[in-house]
Amino acid sequence: MRAADVIERKRNGGEHTPEELEEFVLGYVRDEVTDYQMAAWCMAVYFNGLSGAETFALTDAMIRSGDTLDVGGALGRKVVDKHSTGGVGDKTSIAVGPIVAACGVPLGKMSGRGLGHTGGTLDKLESIPGFRVELSTDEMIEQLRTVGMAIVGQSDRLVPADKKLYALRDVTATVDIQPLIASSIMSKKLAAGADAIVLDVKVGDGAFMKSLDEARSLAQEMIELGRRAGREVTCLLTDMDQPLGSAVGNALEIREALDTVRGEGPADFTELVLDASARLLAYSDLDIDLTEGRHRAEAAVADGSAVAMYDRWIRAQGGDPDPSALPEAPVRVSVPAPRDGVVGRIGALAVGVAALELGAGRRTKTDPIDHAVGILCFAKRGDSVLAGDDLAEIHARDEASAAAGVQAVLDAYTITDEPPPTHGILLDVLS
Repeated sequence: MRAADVIERKRNGGEHTPEELEEFVLGYVRDEVTDYQMAAWCMAVYFNGLSGAETFALTDAMIRSGDTLDVGGALGRKVVDKHSTGGVGDKTSIAVGPIVAACGVPLGKMSGRGLGHTGGTLDKLESIPGFRVELSTDEMIEQLRTVGMAIVGQSDRLVPADKKLYALRDVTATVDIQPLIASSIMSKKLAAGADAIVLDVKVGDGAFMKSLDEARSLAQEMIELGRRAGREVTCLLTDMDQPLGSAVGNALEIREALDTVRGEGPADFTELVLDASARLLAYSDLDIDLTEGRHRAEAAVADGSAVAMYDRWIRAQGGDPDPSALPEAPVRVSVPAPRDGVVGRIGALAVGVAALELGAGRRTKTDPIDHAVGILCFAKRGDSVLAGDDLAEIHARDEASAAAGVQAVLDAYTITDEPPPTHGILLDVLS
């Protein structure tokens, strides 16, 4: 196989065989296919797509590039998992995990880093001093057995093709390609051994899927990949036309996730966390339905067992769970409302890019992240404001970047005279 022939076939709208895709993917892992060749192929896929058979073959090839896990077999339990397609302010797994684990269902999750303007769970967790994201499989399983929860980085031996491709897509404008998103997500979930998966597919301005139709198409593709592999999959389609919750930025999002586990989080984020938790509990081996799952999730928050689990989990991975240990930006500047009115819109993409420019994300795959910086969006869609009220707050490293952040976030807000149409965080559910 010549890599150039594979690129040319897809460039010209041709279809790959499973054998060709496997050889191409494994060649990339072995460095026989270069980054620039893989980037060219990804761009060809962007324009010409992949068939359902190609997407499944790609997913299977990525799984075959490394080891697979049987966490359920090791624990003697049905294993559930949750994943998000990525959004602005999406720290959901960090709040869902302790709630689900506090209800008696072990939650072991392998997560990734930020892509484009969206933050990564590992980047957020690394803002906690001492927190270890790199655990061996044995360490992860032992922590699930003794603590009940673990969120770790993707092992070098688990779907290494995806780990390498994930970083490449981030810096080559090939993130928002539906079959590559589907295969990336599902290869990790299937290789990690999940029996049932709840997927949060973000929809809107700050998501990779801009419309409900696009999101439904991606959801159906991932559900089909799960079915072909014999797994149960539910997809939540959730709103990303504005940032999720208030916090955008790594340490800021950790604080908000902890507030939510304590029962003090923003309404939209709290609703998503409780709904996802309830669905994971209903999928588990507890033999309960969705209504009972929601009741148990709410009870774990109310009685403090969820926050106690959060503390145990963070300490188990070497971190300090006290929010006062999180880094803080030296410069904080308010973003004032320019006039009286109602928040008609907050451009989630603009806020995400503003946070990236502050240093909360990466422009290249080797860029360091400033865990302290970010944005707090106090006023959300539909909120009434008076001129001079704080719409948001910029947390920055210096005055110059803070001033740029203020202008960028101000531009992201639209203040209107009439309230905008309202809807909940959950737009649709597919299974």
